Amino acid sequence: MSSTSSAGRGRPARLDRARTVDTALDLLDSLGLDDLTMRRLADSLGVQAGALYRHFATKQDLLTAMAERMLADIPAPREGGDWDERLAGLARAMRTALLAHRDGARVFAGTHSTGAHTLRFSDTVTGVLREGGFNDEDAGRALMAVVNYTLGHTLEEQAALRPGDDDMADPERLRRAVESGPFPHLAAALPTLTSTDFTAHFEFGLRLLLQGLRVLGASGARRRAGGGGAGSA
Repeated sequence: MSSTSSAGRGRPARLDRARTVDTALDLLDSLGLDDLTMRRLADSLGVQAGALYRHFATKQDLLTAMAERMLADIPAPREGGDWDERLAGLARAMRTALLAHRDGARVFAGTHSTGAHTLRFSDTVTGVLREGGFNDEDAGRALMAVVNYTLGHTLEEQAALRPGDDDMADPERLRRAVESGPFPHLAAALPTLTSTDFTAHFEFGLRLLLQGLRVLGASGARRRAGGGGAGSA
């Protein structure tokens, strides 16, 4: 009687949140964010579109769950070692997780997930910073700086490489524009500006960010040694 009743309720009874998110990520990889719709997702799952709203009130709720899933496989950093190297490893792991999916950074941007995977990653980054000697306020702001830099860079990286996008970055178009005008400094930097070695670009910015954090950390340590206290007004 129970199984007959379940069948009578139709295919939506087979839906579950995890399977829906995984299917949405598969569609994202094949179609891209602009063509990922609730109707297409429902078709892929073999259900009516309205059934999805049992788990996700809006498409934004779905995107938030997808963003949360992207961070699920980021490994915890190895114990020991310098805090800055551990922090760099976490930033690289986040970039890798976003790059693993087409338009991954666009999905992640603005979602502000409070799921377990996102909170675990954020807690790990903050813990590395606090263990490195940062006070709570600076650790929180450094977390946002690292996440925002990584997300922003990956967003631009994926936009530049997006297939079939008429607005994608075109190194040759930039080259022609610079060389056609009085822009000698840009012309000198063109080999770098037109390079598609996004890992090198990312590592350069990450190095600058870490250097700034080291200076901040050293300054805080001097204040504490001088009796200035760990907090700031």
